Amino acid sequence: MAGVPLGGAAAVAPGSGLASDDPIDDAAPPVDDRRDRLLAALTLIAGIALLLGLPFALKAGAEFFLPVTISLVIAIALIPVLEWLERRRLPSWLASLVCVVSFLALANVALAAIVVPAIEFFRRLPERIDRIQTNLAPLLDLYQTLEKYLNKTIMHLANTGPVRAAPTAAVAPPGSLLELAATSAPAAIIQVFFGVLVVFFFLAGWSRTRRATITSRASFGGAMATARVIQDVVDDVSAYLGTITMINVVLGAIVGTALWAIGMPYPAMWGGIVALLNYVPYFGPIAAALLLAIGGLMTFNDIWVALLPSFIMIGCHLVEANAVTPLIVGHRLTINPVLILISLSFWSWVWGTPGALLAVPLLIIIQTVVGAAGKPDIAGFLFERGTLVRERPKSRFSLRRN
Repeated sequence: MAGVPLGGAAAVAPGSGLASDDPIDDAAPPVDDRRDRLLAALTLIAGIALLLGLPFALKAGAEFFLPVTISLVIAIALIPVLEWLERRRLPSWLASLVCVVSFLALANVALAAIVVPAIEFFRRLPERIDRIQTNLAPLLDLYQTLEKYLNKTIMHLANTGPVRAAPTAAVAPPGSLLELAATSAPAAIIQVFFGVLVVFFFLAGWSRTRRATITSRASFGGAMATARVIQDVVDDVSAYLGTITMINVVLGAIVGTALWAIGMPYPAMWGGIVALLNYVPYFGPIAAALLLAIGGLMTFNDIWVALLPSFIMIGCHLVEANAVTPLIVGHRLTINPVLILISLSFWSWVWGTPGALLAVPLLIIIQTVVGAAGKPDIAGFLFERGTLVRERPKSRFSLRRN
């Protein structure tokens, strides 16, 4: 019995090649599997770095990325019209030209109805400062009374000298903004022309590009999945923009009619401003209400009548946001409000006001693509045989030489 090793195993031959102190690790993952995990981890790190650097690249290259993104969103929204025209036997280039010309005509009419009266209206803002101060006199008196009371309280508690009034900053006249817009007009014209070309060529080659993308898949299932993703993106974006545009136009018409009834000048301009700002969730209606309050204070002598346009807009927006839009849009285009706020904050930081207008359409596109591609189990892929899986304990006994 003295020659039998521990564990009852037979003695190992001298030439067997097993070292006396080398344990057998059956739980170690294969070398190829560990290499795949390492490559996946490096890919994940590179993806995170790309996501962190992409916003700064988009912000730095706004002169290129912004018109391209706006053009692509507009082109996707016009695809249903393009397909309707192509079904009427129109060539792709002619149908694209009709879509682009029609869109530019409607956009020019809408902007002319808003921009031209707005420039004239707000050019008179310095002349109406006295009327605004007169209307706000009761509120200013209340504020001054509260300020005096707070100053006396602070002086009594701190036993210091009189509190100096905060210096007032001079307000730049609106003329400087017009001069700034005039200096940037050539760049804006170039960007608009570039965007129009992107929309036209995107629509002209849409049918051919979609067909080539679908037919290039290696399997029938992949082709069907690609076709479904493309169609979902087109349907969701066009349905959202078409529905919201219709709702905003009706809302602007109702607000403009109500402002015309109370004697507010330029009611069509205010209706257009309300319709345009209503594209921006949450913050757009607030900005429209503030602008209407300023316009009312510039127009009317009584403060309560001056605030009536703002109250009209707020009332109409509450009805639209809580009754009309949920009834028309339904649950198909329902988006998490937290995601809307995050998208709104992100794209506003990257591209300003145009980014805020693009926030929801871009969110819809991203959600549709991610929903079709599926959510990868990154942690499971990286750690399936890694640190998250408990290894089998090694045997306390090993084969030894006699």
